[in-house]
Amino acid sequence: MQPGQPNMQQILQQAQQMQQQLVTAQEELAEAEVTGTAGGGLVTAVVSGAGELKSLDIDPKVVDPEDVETLADLVVAAVRDANRAAQELAAQKMGPLAGGMGGMGDLGGLGGLLG
Repeated sequence: MQPGQPNMQQILQQAQQMQQQLVTAQEELAEAEVTGTAGGGLVTAVVSGAGELKSLDIDPKVVDPEDVETLADLVVAAVRDANRAAQELAAQKMGPLAGGMGGMGDLGGLGGLLG
């Protein structure tokens, strides 16, 4: 190894550690649940941290057979709100890892192999 060049063993160890951290963060996201609401809480959606819809709760007060469009809009809004919360959670969990992976880009071009 020439002076000034990165230690390949050290780079591989760092990559393995980051990969394990990424797997752990993904598992935590899959198990986490976040809630989104619409209509002042009349419609509540629960999604996993990965964005999978887990449950939907609709207050009977909002059910009007003459106006199903409003109900549909509230459902969409609640699911969007829950997905936004899931994306924020994912950014919190994965953000530091993504930053670490990006920082590897200046190691002789090897960082691109990790992303």
